[in-house]
Amino acid sequence: MKTLVINCGSSSIKYQLIHTEEQETLCKGLIERIGAVTSLIKQEFKGEKPAKKSMVIENHAAGLKKIMDLLLEADNDYLQSLDEIEAVGHRVVHGGETFTDSVLIDEDVEDAIQQAYDIAPLHNPPNLQGIRAAKKHLPNVPHVAVFDTAFHHSIPREAYLYGIPNRLYRRYKIRKYGFHGTSHYYVSRRYFNITGTPKKGSKIISCHLGNGCSVTAIKDGRSIDTSMGFSPLEGLVMGTRSGDIDPSILFYLIEKEELSLANVHALLNKHSGLLGLSGYAADMRDLLEEAEDGDRRCQEAIDVFCYRVKKYIGSYIAALNGVDAVIFTGGIGENAIPVRSSILSGMSYAGIELDENKNKNVPDDYIVSSDNSAADVFVIPTNEELVIAIDAAKIALASKQTPWA
Repeated sequence: MKTLVINCGSSSIKYQLIHTEEQETLCKGLIERIGAVTSLIKQEFKGEKPAKKSMVIENHAAGLKKIMDLLLEADNDYLQSLDEIEAVGHRVVHGGETFTDSVLIDEDVEDAIQQAYDIAPLHNPPNLQGIRAAKKHLPNVPHVAVFDTAFHHSIPREAYLYGIPNRLYRRYKIRKYGFHGTSHYYVSRRYFNITGTPKKGSKIISCHLGNGCSVTAIKDGRSIDTSMGFSPLEGLVMGTRSGDIDPSILFYLIEKEELSLANVHALLNKHSGLLGLSGYAADMRDLLEEAEDGDRRCQEAIDVFCYRVKKYIGSYIAALNGVDAVIFTGGIGENAIPVRSSILSGMSYAGIELDENKNKNVPDDYIVSSDNSAADVFVIPTNEELVIAIDAAKIALASKQTPWA
């Protein structure tokens, strides 16, 4: 089944055309700077050179229309007609307490996504815009919502409740939700497939480290705690997000800097993290390069980042009562060799020991821990789009069946 995966951000659309039975990406693309003076479009079919062009894309509806045109304009053997697309999977960041799994999209689902605008103002609005635009261009195809929060619905109450009056949870659903669920789900399942380890009795810590970062404790194949919370701001130091912070700092800054709430929101989400600490860049690759040349602030930002990840791994070893494997994924987790080394240094107390040669040259079996390590360390490339495509195809097929099938 050919499934189109759509991931709409506030000013971008990422997309992939995936053959789900073969688990093969046929085409992938990206539209950036939607609504700007000039938008940038990149598209690459399997086995062909990437194509790039600039043009004006006013909104997400125009972006989706352009994607449909581009999929058919290209001279390829993978898609001759939009009728060949049998399912569309949409990444939706926040499902609130309503959605514990992926669902076929109807008006009620759209309304529920919209009702979560208050708790996901940066993500759910463009997600829903993409859904509505895609349904106009592919009206006869099943559309499926796959939620970042769904994998974390197994987190117990003692882990997801905050220490605030319980009436605020009951009234406004203020609680830990967690994000990057499709990534943590994918790499944990790859671990089970690679090692043949049964889910029952397993204890895994998954580290998704990219521009956004989160760590998840996975027991028996189910999430029991995760570092991101009510929003993606909680937890680790990230590219531009602060991560965990003493709430009293916000009141102090509002008083001293005379900041508005909007200013504080922007400060913590867009101007903090690695960017704020280094005063130079949010990209770990840039920081590692500058630190190697002796930049003290860039090195300090890296050190803070690694320490925060180490601290979460330690706390989740306690929550799991041990650990069988630590998994690194995401742009930083998969590629930043010194970051992995720094995070896991000094963790012999937990039986975790890297093989530095394997860490520098990740082998085909993805394992980078030493033979003496009591817990395995894996580097597993994530594939959230494949998770979305497989879920969308499964639900689309079920929606077409009848009791007589």
